[in-house]
Amino acid sequence: MLASSSFLLFILLISANPCVRAYNQGGNGIAEEFEDVKRSDFPAGFLFGASTSSYQIEGAILEDGKSFSDWDVFVRKIGNIKNGDTGDIATDHYHRYMEDIEIIHSLGMDAYRFSISWPRILPNGKSGGVNAAGIMFYNSIIDNLLLRGIQPFVTIYHWDMPQVLSDKYGGWLSPLIQDDFLHFAETCFKNFGDRVRYWVTINEPNTVAEFAFERGVSPPGHCSPPFGNCSAGNSDTEPLIAMHNMLLAHAKAFKLYREQFLASQPKQGGVIGIVLHSFMFEPLTDDEHNKEAADRALAFNLAWALDPLVFGDYPPEMRRYHGNELPKFTSEERLLIRDSIDFIGLNHYSTLYAKDCIHSSCSCSGSACLPGGDRAIRGFVSTSAENGGVLIGEPTGMPRFSVVPRGMEEIVDYAVNRYNNKPIFITENGYSSPLQQDQLDDLQHDVKRIEFHQAYLASLARAMRNGADVRGYFVWTLMDNFEWSFGYDVKFGLYSVDRATLNRNPRSSAKWYRNFLRNISSNGMKPRTAFSLWSKVGRGEEE
Repeated sequence: MLASSSFLLFILLISANPCVRAYNQGGNGIAEEFEDVKRSDFPAGFLFGASTSSYQIEGAILEDGKSFSDWDVFVRKIGNIKNGDTGDIATDHYHRYMEDIEIIHSLGMDAYRFSISWPRILPNGKSGGVNAAGIMFYNSIIDNLLLRGIQPFVTIYHWDMPQVLSDKYGGWLSPLIQDDFLHFAETCFKNFGDRVRYWVTINEPNTVAEFAFERGVSPPGHCSPPFGNCSAGNSDTEPLIAMHNMLLAHAKAFKLYREQFLASQPKQGGVIGIVLHSFMFEPLTDDEHNKEAADRALAFNLAWALDPLVFGDYPPEMRRYHGNELPKFTSEERLLIRDSIDFIGLNHYSTLYAKDCIHSSCSCSGSACLPGGDRAIRGFVSTSAENGGVLIGEPTGMPRFSVVPRGMEEIVDYAVNRYNNKPIFITENGYSSPLQQDQLDDLQHDVKRIEFHQAYLASLARAMRNGADVRGYFVWTLMDNFEWSFGYDVKFGLYSVDRATLNRNPRSSAKWYRNFLRNISSNGMKPRTAFSLWSKVGRGEEE
């Protein structure tokens, strides 16, 4: 189990510490002010770090025995990725990983979250051999992190699978892929587990189900109207099948790790969890139906995966609205899947409005809204970042990612209350600057990103002060990278990456994070930020 004595001490101390009153709320629940937040406002042993993923940074797509991933193929279809960008080179982390590890070390991070490329380790799935060069690459990363006192926080699957398996199984649509994933996980445990304390099986299975099998914006690119016009797929059923297979694959890997590695090998002493993308949802209005819709949205997004892994079955909210299309677990599978996580990983960026589509009609227009709210796969909920044309928070470079700091506390509280305060890691939280040519200097002197992290960390500290057992916080991301269908236009990094030279350049936020981790207060940051003012204006309040 994860140690919790320092956490309990933290709760006792923090209650009397005015420095952590970093996130105050007005009567309407809007964040109005925050004070400075420091590392010492978090308990001893709390992990601070940054996150990346293999396809987004590594490049070297066919070097040293690696095979094509499904993303290597998907990006080559015209129209799939903005500007025709690919991850062929990405940030060239495969050749520059030592430079990147030195950056992590220079910032003073406790941990670094990265993922293992499935096609780099097992180019042909379980039917082929293990690629020794791939093992050597990740061994070097792990060893060099540990040499500098940095904990590797390893994700086994972060969306890139060997194309041969995608061709064979249709991605996650076949139950046969569960055993391929189990073989991949076993290979990782066997080769890296003596030095890795923190494991994530799958990054955002809810996003994989939505993007790959509902909206068709990730490989294999399946969808059907009204979600899109793909050449194959059924958006009402395939996401449910894919999620089912991912959850069972996770549970098999968890059982294997517990029984064959943790129990019998002294050097293996880690914990294993799963990571979910976790929007917070708020009712569009105070109408009871919209309040119920916000609850349903949380169930259909977060509880969809976590209820089975904690309680052994899908949430009752989903059983109520789905018929036979929602897969059923056998009695053996329920035993396998129940209590199959040591911790919950939350990737939290923003909050959305939720509107009921059962008792009222729903229409959708604009980039801040997605179609299909009137269908069971969406829980009969329409979600949007806008209410009457007004955004829920200050806009960012992502259409549905507005700045809503209070959502951090709220989503953590939701997980705490629903899952009996199971340990939580904030495995991703980050800000993408809106790209405007007349504000290019702001991309490097990124005050808004600093304010974003301060406000969200203050909100997280409030949740912890109220008893939430949160064990770590990871910035997304270390450096600008390939942001999936957005290509390289969307920039989340503490470091910018010059696309011509691939040089890494620290932004102001990198310097802020370094000072934060050294427990140095932010100089010149005003308690009231532009985000506070936006919240007031967005709600029509007078300044």
